[in-house]
Parts: sequence; C-alpha cells; structure tokens
Amino acid sequence: MNEMYTMTIVIHLWGTFAFLGVLAINMLLLYAARDIRIYARRMRIFMPISASLIALLLFTGAIMMAAKHLSFTIENIVMIVFGVLLIILELKRYLALKHADLSLENILEIYKTKAMKILAFEFIWSVVISVWMMV
Repeated sequence: MNEMYTMTIVIHLWGTFAFLGVLAINMLLLYAARDIRIYARRMRIFMPISASLIALLLFTGAIMMAAKHLSFTIENIVMIVFGVLLIILELKRYLALKHADLSLENILEIYKTKAMKILAFEFIWSVVISVWMMV
C-alpha cells in the first residue's frame, strides 16, 4: 500500500508539472495568435491535453485520499475545490472559443482578454497551491 501511495505522489507531482507546462504553452499560443481560425485549430489539440491532465490530477488525488482512508484535511479540500474550479474554467474557455462570432473583426482580441484572464488565474493558483503543498 505504501508503494502505491508513493508512486501516486510521484505521478501527481509530474502531472502537476506537465499541467503547468501545458498552461504556459496555451498562454504563449494565445499571445502569439493572429487569426482565430488557426488558433482554434491548434486548440483542438491542446484543450484535450489540458482536460486529460486535470483528470489525471483528480484521479491520482482520489487514489491518494483512498490510501489515506479518506481523511479530509484542509489541503485536500482546497485541492478538490480547485480541481472542480479548473474544470469549470476550462469549460468556459472552450465554450467561449466554440461560440465565438467569427463575423466580428475584433473577436480574437475579445477572446484573448477572456482566455488570458482564465489561463493566468489557473497558472498562478496552480503554482501557489503546488508551492503550498511542497512546503
């Protein structure tokens, strides 16, 4: 049981690093975007990766909680709430891109503003929570 818990912690840690990397790439791609159609095509690749990494983090967190006999600490509750918040924010970002009115000439700038706020929030709070858990 102890080996499973240790392995899950390692997978959770590397999943967190990968998620932060994907968020950084998403922010760079958004910053460099010049055409919303090209950007939307790229996001067909990166949005599922983000969702998969969020699922990995939630799954490994659930395994760790089960290994600790479902002990709810403040750290666990914060991570659960943040995981749900990540799902909601990624959904909002996806739906904003999917339902963007491409006939507007400044739609990319409107989307960039919304999406950059979401990505920055996710990135900053992921770093803050990661540092808090490592200390």
